[in-house]
Amino acid sequence: MSIAIVPVYAALLAVLFVALSLRVIGARRSGKVAIGAGGDAGLERRMRVHANFAEYAPFALLLLTLAELRGAPGLLLHALCLALIIGRAAHAWGVSNPKEDFRFRVFGMAATFTVILLTALLLLVGSALR
Repeated sequence: MSIAIVPVYAALLAVLFVALSLRVIGARRSGKVAIGAGGDAGLERRMRVHANFAEYAPFALLLLTLAELRGAPGLLLHALCLALIIGRAAHAWGVSNPKEDFRFRVFGMAATFTVILLTALLLLVGSALR
């Protein structure tokens, strides 16, 4: 069975991941920090945005890929994947700003958790019905 929907969104998330990575690298270079944050609050914030993305996006994509392989409806997959992208971007935006707007952070995590939980539920129900 092939998949066609999730890979497109995975590619878009990969671009966002690289952009977040480059922000960390730029801050490391300008602050001359090789390991850790070197006491630089801005670098630490960028590192946490990048790490948080790396912690959640792959797991969500794994669940979404499994759902697509199990034959989940295309429209539902598009909606979940779009919610994941918007959520991860909102979270990154919210946490990146020193004067953090918690609405973006909370929305981003809520969207990410919703995608993970709904996709997990979809997989569980689909397994139970087989």
